[in-house]
Amino acid sequence: MSDINQIRNYWDRRPCNIRHSAAEVGSREYFDEVESRKYKVEPHIPQFAQFERWRGKRVLEVGCGIGTDAVNFARAGADYTGLELSGVSLELARRRFDVYGLNGRFILGDAEKISEYLDDNKFDLIYSFGVIHHTPNPSNVIAEARKVIKDDGELRIMLYSRNSWKAIMIEAGFDQPEAQSECPVAFTYDEYDIHNLLAGFKVISIQPEHIFPYIVEEYVKYRYELQPWFKAMPPAMFTALEKRLGWHLCIVARPR
Repeated sequence: MSDINQIRNYWDRRPCNIRHSAAEVGSREYFDEVESRKYKVEPHIPQFAQFERWRGKRVLEVGCGIGTDAVNFARAGADYTGLELSGVSLELARRRFDVYGLNGRFILGDAEKISEYLDDNKFDLIYSFGVIHHTPNPSNVIAEARKVIKDDGELRIMLYSRNSWKAIMIEAGFDQPEAQSECPVAFTYDEYDIHNLLAGFKVISIQPEHIFPYIVEEYVKYRYELQPWFKAMPPAMFTALEKRLGWHLCIVARPR
């Protein structure tokens, strides 16, 4: 099993979504394009995060990355805190808030030790999209989240699905968990695993979402050309496939 330093180094080398724009990294144009591209490819994220719902509420994002969801929580009026393992990612998130004139609190740290940084804080929402499955001990993250969430708070997380189109392609050797190769840790889950992982929470819903439908060689050139088999598929059929074999398990839970 990889240790936390290997994981930090991996994401420092290439933060998630950092190549979503060809503009100057850190510029307003760059951040605008990163956001536009992310939500074009993953339109379920704003629907899941429900940014506007958290106006005036205390939000902790576990693994804020370069800050795409972060700025949307802050724009919506949330009292936002972002925790991030990668120093490279965190500096871009801070820069992003400066560019847009937004307020937020950022902490460089390990998600398995949340309460060491935030022991006297209680959050209305703990949000983590595509992060917890990349740490060596995800159960530690959940236990720490339980310490700092309000008793009437909400946990919204995304974990990778074991029963998914993507997992089938990975097993067959046609794909990999992340855009860059050799990801140190990428756990996958089914419904049984999730209920075990979230033992301190009541699971409200688990919804599969997202199949990446584009030809990768075109996508990296900022062209959105569908794979032939998805291009031939009626949109309603593709949506139905995502709802059954999506790579993203969008999970809502509340403290017990």
